[in-house]
Amino acid sequence: QVQLVESGGGLVQPGGSLRLSCAVSGPIRSIYSMGWYRQAPGKQRELVATISSGGTTTYADSVKGRFTISRDNAKNTVFLQMNSLKPEDTAVYYCKVILMLLASPPNTFWGQGTQVTVSS
Repeated sequence: QVQLVESGGGLVQPGGSLRLSCAVSGPIRSIYSMGWYRQAPGKQRELVATISSGGTTTYADSVKGRFTISRDNAKNTVFLQMNSLKPEDTAVYYCKVILMLLASPPNTFWGQGTQVTVSS
């Protein structure tokens, strides 16, 4: 059974920083893409950043230059370093991974979400 455990969310003032982590465990053969999405109240879930198995990254325009996604393949963990946070970054942040289990084709898994609130 695959588990995605997210951590690092919380309340921060505008201009502050947070670092999110998402640790993946289970009978994993290989992990392909890892990424972060967010959903603010009343809005659709949107892509924040992704990172491929080879380290290629993509970012939403709204976070470019402020957020950095990275991954530790040895620990099956993806990180999101968020700097210069703004109130509009307030949302529930979800980890998403595309991976292959030991005896299954590639599939998509989501974390439970972690709240990030940017407010003074």
